[in-house]
Amino acid sequence: MYQSQSNTSNSNRTMVPEAKQALNNMKFEIANELGINLKQGYNGDMPSRQAGYIGGYMVKRMIEQAERAMTGTK
Repeated sequence: MYQSQSNTSNSNRTMVPEAKQALNNMKFEIANELGINLKQGYNGDMPSRQAGYIGGYMVKRMIEQAERAMTGTK
């Protein structure tokens, strides 16, 4: 059942729990591509600009993957 963000206690939870490891792998892969040192566990000391770069590229890549899936291309 779908819940709006305002009805959830944690808006950062993974909507598809089975995808959590794949998302984590993507985060580390993108950080590596951007030359950002991302360590396992806590990264709260990372500048918000770097975290934003990683998140932004993750969204960009997920959109590209969704578009490919819709068109049937790889």
